[in-house]
Amino acid sequence: MIRLDSISKQNGQRLVFIEASAALQRGEKIGLVGPNGAGKTTLFRMITGQEEPDEGQILIDRGVSIGFFSQDVGEMTGRSAVAEVMDGAGAVSDIAAELATLEHAMADPDQADNLDAILERFGEAQARFEELGGYALEGKAREVLDGLGFSQEMMDGDVGALSGGWKMRVALGRILLMNPDVMLLDEPSNHLDLESLIWLEQFLARFDGALLMTSHDREFMNRVVNKILEIDGGSLTGFSGDYEFYEQQRALNEKQQQAQFERQQAMLAKEINFIERFKARASHAAQVQSRVKKLEKIDRVEPPRRRQSVAFEFRPAPRSGDDVANLRGVHKRYGNRVIYEGLDLLVRRRERCCVLGVNGAGKSTLLKLVTGATEPDAGSVTLGGSVKLGYFAQHAMDLLQGERTVFETLEHAFPHAAQGSLRALAGAFGFSGDDVEKRCRVLSGGEKARLVMALMLYDPPNFLVLDEPTNHLDIATKEMLIGALSQFEGTMLFVSHDRHFLAALSNRVLELTPEGLHQYGGGYTEYVARTGHEAPGLHV
Repeated sequence: MIRLDSISKQNGQRLVFIEASAALQRGEKIGLVGPNGAGKTTLFRMITGQEEPDEGQILIDRGVSIGFFSQDVGEMTGRSAVAEVMDGAGAVSDIAAELATLEHAMADPDQADNLDAILERFGEAQARFEELGGYALEGKAREVLDGLGFSQEMMDGDVGALSGGWKMRVALGRILLMNPDVMLLDEPSNHLDLESLIWLEQFLARFDGALLMTSHDREFMNRVVNKILEIDGGSLTGFSGDYEFYEQQRALNEKQQQAQFERQQAMLAKEINFIERFKARASHAAQVQSRVKKLEKIDRVEPPRRRQSVAFEFRPAPRSGDDVANLRGVHKRYGNRVIYEGLDLLVRRRERCCVLGVNGAGKSTLLKLVTGATEPDAGSVTLGGSVKLGYFAQHAMDLLQGERTVFETLEHAFPHAAQGSLRALAGAFGFSGDDVEKRCRVLSGGEKARLVMALMLYDPPNFLVLDEPTNHLDIATKEMLIGALSQFEGTMLFVSHDRHFLAALSNRVLELTPEGLHQYGGGYTEYVARTGHEAPGLHV
């Protein structure tokens, strides 16, 4: 359906693709992977015609429809979420617009002379609209928005009043309803809660077109894709199977390439040693010449390209008392909406509590109550003795000083730390080389999240409260964070929609439901095994 034929592309001084080739066939669901800046977004833009390759060509079969979801959703206002989603449904939405125009024309006295022609066209358009399933369109649009977590009120309200994250969901809904031959999805798992994420997984599993997508959620990738396309060093390499298989295969390939490289280096050293030893002897001149020519003809094996990943040893957290946070008889409401009535919760030392609940259940509110960011209407919230609190929330990223560089931000927070130590910290969170000189105002959402996390974990608290800490983080940074937090000896209370993160770090589950708080000993994996569902809203 789509073929990339020996494409080359340069952005400024940087070579993004060098004679790279790949294909997307009908029914294939491909995960596009590669380090940040490798060219994933550039590839999407070339397929959609927003950019041209410098050399080579992109061939798309005649008549193939393409739906492209990106993080840049543009301006949305003045219409309901349902109308916005329906507008993206391709030909059927064009006919719906034409029908509305024809209805106005039929009621217009100035158009009376053309009424026969208008009626005839209206009949044709209506038949085509029906043939394309137009009358079922609104129902399908509401079904998609419901799956993406919208209430009926939000579906019918002005889309302009929604936050950026909800507008992203509307933009995604447009592509899903469009049902194109090929879907290009750039980070569709961002901004989704766990229930919506699992719904999207199931939707894409049923989708019978071709799919090319990026995602920082490895579990989501594993459930959806049947092939991986890796961008690395300007080339495209395909791997059959899911993300897990790709990781194993890449590690195996690297190991084999390293072994080949080492064998060749040993052979070359031996040959060069012989040449150096005997080049001055006339009796060995023929042998020396023969070996020199042999060396000139050998194809050199390159060592495998190492993925940049820096481990960082975090300092041990000071010990807290056994009772870390205690909520007694807590009531909380926002306007008419009751969040908690008489909530009791005790969090004890070294517990790693993940908080689950549908949208609006009060997950973030619980974290805000524990951290003192909001007050209960009644009841008490107390922290135990020697508790040193660290709170990561999305708004923390807005508190960074825009004109400071990454390194200046770290230096300002830790004026007595050694420069080498701060550079190692920056490297562990993905700021290597010149990246430490970037000003905070130009950082992406992911870079800001990494910097805030670095500030919090350099001098670690003994009670970490984390609200969606993995939003915007790529897979490699998530793995580093999981590795660091698994060594953390303090207490954790966190919300996340990343199942890999939940399973790796939790040892207790707090499920918020309309009936109250349900508590489960054991982590997220045990919760899934005991309840038979991956998220609270799925069994209703």
